[in-house]
Amino acid sequence: MDLQRIAAGVFALAVVVVGAGSSAASGQAVSSTVSTPPGAEVTLHAGQEAAVQGKDLTVRYVRVVSDSRCRPSMTCFWQGEASLAFLLSEPGRGESTTAELHSGPRTGPQATSFAASRVELVSVSEDGQEATVRVS
Repeated sequence: MDLQRIAAGVFALAVVVVGAGSSAASGQAVSSTVSTPPGAEVTLHAGQEAAVQGKDLTVRYVRVVSDSRCRPSMTCFWQGEASLAFLLSEPGRGESTTAELHSGPRTGPQATSFAASRVELVSVSEDGQEATVRVS
């Protein structure tokens, strides 16, 4: 019985290692950090974060929460909005919070405050894979 548990553990570890390698090799997005000056616009891919120069602040674009925007090939009566989740962190203090920002004012805030800074959602790509934010 102990030999079976060891074999199962080794198999599980092998699956994790092979899976991690295959996602990197397939070109899937790997999270990374970009540096940006305060007040500048920065475009982030899903999973990517921006470190604000001169501040103990990072902003990570986590995911699309919802997206009711009109698709380019459609005719719509209402423009719709996208709602995106961001992780705001002060790495030096170990503080963080999640913020949900919206592409329009109808369903929620387009900006939030954290760590004496303002984080504003400027735009969202059509597919939702990129978000442009301004941190001031």
